[in-house]
Amino acid sequence: MTRAAILLLGKLFVLAATSCPAFELPANLGRDKLVAWCVVPFDARKRGPAERAAMLTELGLKRCAYDWRARHVAEFEEEILQYEKHGIEYFAFWGRHEEAFRLFRKHNLHPQIWYSLTSPGKPSQSANVAAAAASLVPLAEETAELGCKLGLYNHGGWGGEPANLVSVCQALHELGHKQVGIVYNWHHGHDHISDWPSVLKLMQPYLHCLNLNGMNPGAKPKILNLGQGRHELSMLRAVIESGYRGPIGIIDHQSHLDTKEVLRDNLAGLLWLQKELTSPGSGGLRPIPSASKGEPR
Repeated sequence: MTRAAILLLGKLFVLAATSCPAFELPANLGRDKLVAWCVVPFDARKRGPAERAAMLTELGLKRCAYDWRARHVAEFEEEILQYEKHGIEYFAFWGRHEEAFRLFRKHNLHPQIWYSLTSPGKPSQSANVAAAAASLVPLAEETAELGCKLGLYNHGGWGGEPANLVSVCQALHELGHKQVGIVYNWHHGHDHISDWPSVLKLMQPYLHCLNLNGMNPGAKPKILNLGQGRHELSMLRAVIESGYRGPIGIIDHQSHLDTKEVLRDNLAGLLWLQKELTSPGSGGLRPIPSASKGEPR
């Protein structure tokens, strides 16, 4: 091959490389679109509604999914008022509570309702799906009346398996409850790291929210900051390539740490992942978490 031909091939290679479209990051990864999750009972600072709303605002987060314990019931309405004051979307509510549902009606709120799917313990798969769907009909009817989506939340066991979540969604859709979908959490999904793209494809038509987490095999540890694991980069790439543009959450879930610091570390980790997806190597060294290192869960 002549020198001229070699130079021409080199120019063509450079042209082809530079003309390839960049890896485009979707809007649902923007900070103001992210959903803060596991930030109420897991906060070592034990913030109240006003402090929590101020903390989320300072971090630039505009959506929150509300998890709670019995001690928080008295604060339900103040939480709503503080989110309204700070321009934060009350995005989701964990479980079911009469007082919360009353307040949603009062304040004309329509958050997603996140509810764990458990196994009915029937002798066959079809019987389990039918029984699980039947048990959820009253809640599906109530959430429909509230104008809320119902998200089946993977929390381990039979009810945490994507195929089972999808089957129950399909059964409820056939009964007319089209607002029922799935809330999938990476920190309860370590068994599906290896087949994540196919699992995502199965769930995607029903996916109401996807909550991220640092991901190592065998849940070692279970809760890990984004950017610190071995697999969340490839898993997030699969999410973007799938075309999923729905809500995405980041979690605290470390009760011995300040929620603000954990969320800040996860935001830094997510930014590093985004840079690596856009241009491999551009993120530099992995971010060092500012919060104290937690024990494996």
